[in-house]
Amino acid sequence: MFTITSPNTETLAQIQHKIDDKTKPQGALGQLEAIAAQLALIQQADKITVSQPHLLVFAGDHGVAQHGLSIAPSEVTTQMVMNFLAGGAAINCFCRTNDMALKIIDAGTKLEADDHPQLLKQRLGNGTADFSMQAAMCKETAQRGLALGAKLVAEIHRQGCNLVGFGEMGIGNTSSAAAIMAALLKIPADECVGRGTGITDEQLERKQALITQALDLHQVSADDPLAILTCLGGFEIAQITGGMLKAAELKMTVLVDGFISTAAAMLATTMHPEANHYFIYCHCSEESGHQRMLQHLDAQPLLDLGLRLGEGTGAALALPMIRSACEFYNNMASFSEAGVTV
Repeated sequence: MFTITSPNTETLAQIQHKIDDKTKPQGALGQLEAIAAQLALIQQADKITVSQPHLLVFAGDHGVAQHGLSIAPSEVTTQMVMNFLAGGAAINCFCRTNDMALKIIDAGTKLEADDHPQLLKQRLGNGTADFSMQAAMCKETAQRGLALGAKLVAEIHRQGCNLVGFGEMGIGNTSSAAAIMAALLKIPADECVGRGTGITDEQLERKQALITQALDLHQVSADDPLAILTCLGGFEIAQITGGMLKAAELKMTVLVDGFISTAAAMLATTMHPEANHYFIYCHCSEESGHQRMLQHLDAQPLLDLGLRLGEGTGAALALPMIRSACEFYNNMASFSEAGVTV
């Protein structure tokens, strides 16, 4: 479905020289220098830009949530969708603050929200099946989810967007992300499962047991990411994965949020390793497995703020850092321009 090529690295030495020749000690701007270099490689332009940045929040429910693995029932997913549409959630606040367009997508919640002019309905069903008992979805549904996410990203790209972040909402989706992580890394569930939004010890044990049961049931290969998505994924995770891959194909910059979005990024980079060149990992989540995910991806997150909310909040908060990287790359004086001798 996707044709993804790595950025042309022939210009890397020139890009690095431009960064090193700014009026500062080499490396003094830390990760901002790496971000500037990554953007310059992606864009292959003398001036790097953030154009019409978007944050896409995909909502979907999970059948495994019926076992009481969360602090809230599945109905809260739809209630939070309505909160997003009313402008009252954290992600609304951060997108407003950072001048980032926000789109809300119903990928398949258990309860369908009322029609709303700002709600895009790309429903794959009324939530996934319980993956501890059967596959979360069929292969055709997973493929349709990839295609729907890709189509939306292609649309905002045509409108001038060159940077897109991905967020999610879905009661039970940390269970799906942990199961995906365990399958891809071939490690036990208890090394992947965290407390999500703050579950009890009893819920944590049940969560680990159900994910272990699912892994034993499906026996999916780490080399078959589509099968992992089909058996263990979520409707929102499928659409995020497809959106990330299309963005990489279009040479857009992708902002990866926390635990659930990184699970999608792991699926995407397993399908197409070249996609990782276009991904910026925005923060290190408090969810226990996220740091190990980032290590697997050889990713250095921009922020470490103790976040564990989801919604794409880490991606929105990272945007000012990325804009700052563009500004210094484009406009900070060189030593010769400033008349500074070293």
